[in-house]
Amino acid sequence: MTKRHTGPLYEFGAFRFSPSERILLRDDQRVLLAPKGLETLLVLLENRGHIVGKDELLKRVWPGTFVEEHTVAQTVFTLRKTLENTPEGQPFIETIPRLGYRFVAPVTEVNQVVSETATGTPASNSARQSRRLQISLVAGGLVLGFVIAVSFLVPRLSRRNDPPARKIMLAVLAFENLSGDPQQEYLSSGLTEELITQLGSLEPGRLGVIARTSAMQYNDSHKDVRQISRELGVDYVLEGSVRREGERVRITAQLIQVKDQTHLWAKEYDRGLKDILGLESEVAGEVAREIRLRLTPAETARLAATHPVDPEAYEMYLKGRYFWNKRNEAAYVKAIDYFNQAIARDPRYARAYSGLADAYALLGSWPNAELPRRVAMPRAKEAALTALKLDDSLAEAHASLAFVEMHYEWNWKESEREFRRAIELNPNYATGHQWFAYWLMVQGRRDESIAEIELARKADPLSIIIRTDAVDLLCAAGRFDEAIQKAHEAMDLDPDFRLAHYFLGLAYSGKQMYPEALAEYQKGVATDSKDEWALSGLGWVYALMHDRTNAEKIIRRLRQDARERPDLALEIAIIYSALEEKDEAFTWLERAYQNRDGGLMFLNSYWYFEQIRSDPRYAQFARKIGLPE
Repeated sequence: MTKRHTGPLYEFGAFRFSPSERILLRDDQRVLLAPKGLETLLVLLENRGHIVGKDELLKRVWPGTFVEEHTVAQTVFTLRKTLENTPEGQPFIETIPRLGYRFVAPVTEVNQVVSETATGTPASNSARQSRRLQISLVAGGLVLGFVIAVSFLVPRLSRRNDPPARKIMLAVLAFENLSGDPQQEYLSSGLTEELITQLGSLEPGRLGVIARTSAMQYNDSHKDVRQISRELGVDYVLEGSVRREGERVRITAQLIQVKDQTHLWAKEYDRGLKDILGLESEVAGEVAREIRLRLTPAETARLAATHPVDPEAYEMYLKGRYFWNKRNEAAYVKAIDYFNQAIARDPRYARAYSGLADAYALLGSWPNAELPRRVAMPRAKEAALTALKLDDSLAEAHASLAFVEMHYEWNWKESEREFRRAIELNPNYATGHQWFAYWLMVQGRRDESIAEIELARKADPLSIIIRTDAVDLLCAAGRFDEAIQKAHEAMDLDPDFRLAHYFLGLAYSGKQMYPEALAEYQKGVATDSKDEWALSGLGWVYALMHDRTNAEKIIRRLRQDARERPDLALEIAIIYSALEEKDEAFTWLERAYQNRDGGLMFLNSYWYFEQIRSDPRYAQFARKIGLPE
């Protein structure tokens, strides 16, 4: 007999973790956790008691790959919920705002020793922990073997009962990049998103498809479908991999039924990049048949009506979508460049125009130093119209056109028509529901607005921006206690997400909890002294507290910046209104109107202008925007 040291075991609370096997046990029962969650746990355990920064986690857990920073926050969020889902509710992971995370529970490190025969075959284990771990592994292997056997031996027709009455839910997990090149990550990410879009438009009355933002958090999680089912509420999981070799791409895909982890269907495809759109439609059609969707003739024809795409144009389009999904100013600029390159290669590529519309619309919807709003929004509209002229079935293009009509044109009838058309084409499109919820709030239909943003949340349950917008809309509806609760839930996903702090400050202001509101806006200024939204929030709350000195300090700062930033006019008007300086407030409101500031559509939705609402000029101003009385 010889003894082999296989590394430490970490014990904490009721848990035991083996780094060498990447297995987590709770009371000797295996805990299902995605691979990236296990890797994150290992890094935190190795550095227990010390802060681990987000950059370090990105390097250790996602080396050499392009992932968004909030992926780290959402992975830690899932990990924390898994560990703390115990009767004791013991805290394990502490979030250090703007810095990172720290494992705070007591940890015992135990050496794992395995006894072996002379040939190296494990014979016994002197450590009780290792023996239980091995038993768990053997049991898990037997169960897996049984599931695989059943999935192939049971006749396929036995699964084809009448379709269930309730809506079927599907998650398309991020396809794994097997190219060995991190620069090809955009290809696997783009393929995943395109499949989500294709499937989301098939028989939407019976099939719900989880949106990209949430599905991407389960990268490499095909080993943990039960946990996916619990957290996303899905019945099926589609997963696969992509390997790029020159101008050819090899894709493997498999469909798993979550309730019994049965592999219903698996297939491998080897195609040229020019046939990639047809491949995506073929996969979507196969999935539809397996989960017994009843496609209309129009849906069937649409799946079949794909045309070859220029490989380089498709690459540029996927890169554009990759950066658009990062949701920041610099990334929008990169996305616009890639979408334009795609259009230059293929001027009839409808999806590239749709992506261009999305990028211009979101860049023009918030203060930015890259492109004036009066330039960005008309370009967004032009791109959306071109996309729809080429392909009227693109839900994203209808939604982008609706957004511009609402946020810039203030064309309420046309924007409603386009929103409803987008949702009709793809009821699973979370962004369409998210933006339409704001349209409903502006029209004074508060309950409908809150119901609509809830539809967006169900379609994309881990989206931090959708959860945060729900806080904003609850504030507009005057439901401040709910807003505060939802803000804290959003910050569980990402405690550093600035908008969550802004809207929490808004909710506190609605309850006249001014010191608490100041604290939330001050967090934004502490992170970035040039954060105009946080500064204007501070100025507004100071004015509500009758602290004229501090309010006027911020007004002077914002007025100076407004010489080059006309998009700050509305923020200045809000502070003047709270100070009850009516003439100044209306002067700056007019400047905001000349800049067609999107925030003006909320003139009647919030209480920013409560102090000047009785002035006859206010009703006249609201009529200029076409707001309902």
